Amino acid sequence: MSCASTKPALSLPKGSARTARIFFAFTVIAVLPAVGGCSFAWKSARERGLETEAEQLKGRLAEADRSRKDLLRQADQLQAELNRLQDERAREVERLTEEKGAAAHRAAQETAQENQELLNAQRQLAEGLKKELGDARAKLEMTQRGLVLTLLDEIFFDSGKDIVKLQGVETLKKVAAVLKEAVPDSPVAVEGHTDNEPIKHSGWKSNWELSAARALAVLHYFIGSEGLEPSRLRAVGLGEYQPVASNDSPQGRRQNRRVEVVILPSTLKKVKSDPAPPE
Repeated sequence: MSCASTKPALSLPKGSARTARIFFAFTVIAVLPAVGGCSFAWKSARERGLETEAEQLKGRLAEADRSRKDLLRQADQLQAELNRLQDERAREVERLTEEKGAAAHRAAQETAQENQELLNAQRQLAEGLKKELGDARAKLEMTQRGLVLTLLDEIFFDSGKDIVKLQGVETLKKVAAVLKEAVPDSPVAVEGHTDNEPIKHSGWKSNWELSAARALAVLHYFIGSEGLEPSRLRAVGLGEYQPVASNDSPQGRRQNRRVEVVILPSTLKKVKSDPAPPE
């Protein structure tokens, strides 16, 4: 029976107050169980709703706890990966520092060895070219670019010519011996220079061509007659454009007409021969 249909279908007897009271009491007794049943039914539905809501909250709480544990586990994994990367970076920095130190030590050793080689070459050239140096037809000096041997062109060539004279051959033979023995790995540049007097009778187009031809003549002697490795040598014609004295006087022009043999540090050859690193 529903809560809306709990009234008993009774009619009030007529003519008696006592009967009326009995009827009222009977009606109350009949209605109370139905009202109590509706209250019980409402409380049960409310309890079931709360229980359902509680279960849902417990489920959501359990899911949140699982998510929290997953996030903590991920955080631990990320921290472990970060620690690993930091350790790798620290080891790489240490390795690079050691390599840099070793490279600097090797470079210092190589520089010391090169300097010693150039000093040995300077000493041997000074010994072998005493006559030329004493006659002021040669000069030997250590510069920033290497050991420079300056030889006046009158030792090697007649005026306007590029054929090495016999006297010049004897001098070049001494120079070649030092290049082979004292500095066997050093690159060598042969530079030709002239004064600023225009070419008149020799047939050269300009002093550029004359200076280049004379540098090549010395280079070819070193290779063809003395057996120097061609890859070590280069010839440069500089014409009149790098004078060491004024061209206003015969003495100055004499000093400017020269051939310079420049012994370069051996590391220049090493740098050129080393393959380029892969991109």
